[in-house]
Amino acid sequence: MRLILASASPRRADLLRGAGIDVDIQPADVDERIGVGEGAEAYVRRVAEAKARAISERAGDRFVLGADTAVVVDGEILGKPSDPGDAARMLAMLSGRTHQVMSGVSLMRQGFPAVNTRVDVTVVEFAPLSRPEIDWYVASRESNDKAGGYAIQGLASRFVTRIDGSYSNVVGLPMALVYQMCAEAGLLLS
Repeated sequence: MRLILASASPRRADLLRGAGIDVDIQPADVDERIGVGEGAEAYVRRVAEAKARAISERAGDRFVLGADTAVVVDGEILGKPSDPGDAARMLAMLSGRTHQVMSGVSLMRQGFPAVNTRVDVTVVEFAPLSRPEIDWYVASRESNDKAGGYAIQGLASRFVTRIDGSYSNVVGLPMALVYQMCAEAGLLLS
């Protein structure tokens, strides 16, 4: 059985395929704005579940995987930067510090007894960044469309001094958790 990924993220699709999980891509259009007073864990959980639910309603008996990732520093949720200035602001916040990368993952299908939504957290440490380094990275455009304004698997790898937790979570999908959830649901992954 092929899994449906309720995301347009090529990184998530690549991670799944790289782990031998066949997927079909059906991006979900859901409200990803942060709710007033909503904490990071509740936010990624809600958005991942909303993505899975939106596609599940028309997926018949197929399993749907929804996911959402946020970068969190000092309790502030850093989503995707709105423009280059926002990306530079985010990188300055991450410079020389640790932050959390939090992903909500939701697996569901119609008729399945319960929605299974979990959250995975990875701690990432950045080296101190100079203003020219931040400007260079933002100019590379790699920060576009990335939570926290960086991609650990790309040019920003030079800034990461340590991680504690799942590397694939920082890329966009905690693969060990996804595999565990699929196995528990009886989803055959061959």
